[in-house]
Amino acid sequence: MNIIMIILAFNFILIVHELGHFIVAKISKIKVDEFSLFVGPKLFSFTKGETTYSLRLFPVLAYVKMEGEDEESDSENAFSKKPVWVRAAVIAAGPLANIVSAIVILTVFFSISGFQTTDIGRLKDDSPAMKAGLQVGDKILEYDGNKIYQSLDLYQFVYISKGKPAVVKIKRGNEVLEKYIEPEVIPAAKKYMLEFSFNTESADSNVVVAVNKGGVADRAGIKKGDRVVGINGVTVNDYNEMRASLQANGKNPVMVTVERDGELLDFNVTPVEVMEMEQYDIGFYFGYSKGNTLAALKQSVVFAYSNVRLVPYSLAWLFTGKTSIAEMVGPVGIVSTMNDAVKTTASTLEAILTILYMTGYISIVVGATNLVPFPALDGSKLVILLVEAIRRKPLPIEKEAIISTIGLFILIGLSIFISFKDIANILGFQF
Repeated sequence: MNIIMIILAFNFILIVHELGHFIVAKISKIKVDEFSLFVGPKLFSFTKGETTYSLRLFPVLAYVKMEGEDEESDSENAFSKKPVWVRAAVIAAGPLANIVSAIVILTVFFSISGFQTTDIGRLKDDSPAMKAGLQVGDKILEYDGNKIYQSLDLYQFVYISKGKPAVVKIKRGNEVLEKYIEPEVIPAAKKYMLEFSFNTESADSNVVVAVNKGGVADRAGIKKGDRVVGINGVTVNDYNEMRASLQANGKNPVMVTVERDGELLDFNVTPVEVMEMEQYDIGFYFGYSKGNTLAALKQSVVFAYSNVRLVPYSLAWLFTGKTSIAEMVGPVGIVSTMNDAVKTTASTLEAILTILYMTGYISIVVGATNLVPFPALDGSKLVILLVEAIRRKPLPIEKEAIISTIGLFILIGLSIFISFKDIANILGFQF
C-alpha cells in the first residue's frame, strides 16, 4: 500500500507540472492537441473541444502537446504565433505549478507536524557550539557567509564546507553577533544499527520513536515507545551511551533491554553493518514550533525559497567538485528513499505525513531544476524566448529542435547512469 502511495505521489508531481503548462495554454487560447496521463500505447482517450485527453499504458510521466510548439503551423492559435510573453508564461507555468502546489502541501504538513525554527533549542555539553559561545535562544542568521532561512540550510553548508572552521552570525536579543566555530569532524566508519530511530534532540533520547518495518529490531519484537535502558546488561541512559555500546559490540548479536509499560524486556538482535560517510557536528539542536496555519504557510514559503536557492548552489558545487554526479538521485532513488522513510513510520497517518513532506520537497526541486537553462528543460526555452525578444526575431524552429534534441539525449544518458547507480545502491553495491 505504501509503495502505491509513493508512486502516486511521484506521478502527482509530474502531472501537476504538465497541468501548469496546460491550464495557462488554455487561458491563452493556444490550441492543445493532446493532454496525456502517462506514456506508451494509448489505452483510452476522448476528445472535448479541440483537445484529446488520453490515458496511456506506462504509469509514469504526463505530457501536453501544443499546436506549433515543435513544428511550423499557420493556425492563429498555434503556440508559435503567440507573443513572447504569452509563450514564456506557458513555459514558466509548469515549474511554478510545482512550487505553488508544494507550498500548499507543506502548509498542510507543517500545520499538523510543526517545524524546526532557526533558533537554538538545546546545546550539547562540551560541544563546538558551546565552545564558540553560542547560547540557547540564539537565532542563526548566517553560516560561513551564507544566509540561513531554515534548519536544513545550516546542515547543508556545514556538510559542503567539509567541517572547516567558519564564522556564524547570530541574533541574540536585539544584538547581531559573530562567533567563530570549529565543527567536530567525525571520520567515515562502519556503524552498527538496530534499524530503529530516536529523537536525539529530546531529553528522552533513548526512547524509540520509529521502527523500520521488517528490520532486525522489528523482527525481534521491539516497538515504538520502548525505552532502551540496557545493552548486553550494561545500563544506558541516553542515545549517545547506547550508540557507544553498539559500536563497541560490533556486528555480534546484542541483548537489548527495554522498558515497556513499567516492565523490563530483553530482546536478542543482530546489528546491521553500514558504512557511514564522514560527518560534521556543530553541537546544537534547533528549536521546534507548531503554530497556526499562517505560521505554517510562512514556513512553507521560506522552505520553498530555500530549496529553490539550493539548485544553483548545487550546480556550482557540482562544477567545482564539492559534490559529484554520484551523489545525484533519479526516479528510482527518489522512490527508494521515500519508501525507506515510510518504513520508519508507525502508523498510516505518519506514513501519509512523510509522503506529504517528501512530495512537497521533491516538487520544489523538480520545479526549480526545470528552470535551469539547460537544453530540453523549461529554463532553456525561456532563455531562447528572451533572445527572441532582444533580437525581435524568433530562432528557427529547426535550430531550436536541434538544441532540444541534443539536450534531451544528454538528459536521457544522465538519467540512465543515475538509475543504474540508484539500482546498484539499492542492491548494496558501492557505485
